[in-house]
Amino acid sequence: MKLRLHFVVDPMGWFCISTVLFIWLYNSVFIPQLVLLPHFQEGHIPGALVVSYYLASLLCVTALFRASTADPGRLPQNPHIPHSERDQWELCNKCNLMRPKRSHHCSRCGHCVRRMDHHCPWINNCVGEDNHWLFLQLCFYTQVLSLFTLGLDFCQYYYFQPLPRADEEGFTSRHELALLRISTFMGLLMFGGMSNLFYTQITGILADTTTIEKMSHFLDEINQPRKPWQQTFAEVFGTRWKILWFLPFRGRQPLRGHSFPSRV
Repeated sequence: MKLRLHFVVDPMGWFCISTVLFIWLYNSVFIPQLVLLPHFQEGHIPGALVVSYYLASLLCVTALFRASTADPGRLPQNPHIPHSERDQWELCNKCNLMRPKRSHHCSRCGHCVRRMDHHCPWINNCVGEDNHWLFLQLCFYTQVLSLFTLGLDFCQYYYFQPLPRADEEGFTSRHELALLRISTFMGLLMFGGMSNLFYTQITGILADTTTIEKMSHFLDEINQPRKPWQQTFAEVFGTRWKILWFLPFRGRQPLRGHSFPSRV
């Protein structure tokens, strides 16, 4: 599958994604330096905990990079419309191009996106049919990393014994408490915000509707039977294999020709 990078020229989006990257970098540098590595060297925590933290950090930043640079489903200027599917297309009144139903025109990006959920400034990209699965992974792994960080901050405050440091005049040694407080604040902020967003996304997928459709009450016009949850998630992630739903290191193809048991 050919990898296509998609960049949106938006100064506000650049600021937002830079903020997210700063928070990730802060917790991926200072927390291991203050908590993980010193206590691992003293034998207080197992190596598996260190590996798990770095793995969560890697999955989080990979999902962020791919969600922000993946094509969300931008429609070409002259799309090929099969004759049998012409009744499923409509004319966009903003760009005057044909688009599939349930597509939406993003005023910030200036083009139509297939099954667009919303435009997210925090990834500086639209969330659409082709990168929705990456956005879900980003929400999930941000919660995991934030919860991991909050747990380590709590243990450093109340559980772990103070460790002797060779460099007592170093920056991290002199400002350890302040650095941990900043980490705790950012962890609470990210976990709370992402938990609410993740819940909204999951309920939308289960209802087979997008955020834009919820806001515009378009769902009442769709009038389709509700799909099984396995099918809705498989369509978003592009595969029936549930283990692959958690891996950002892969491509995605539209899911076609698969059947699922119906709801009772």
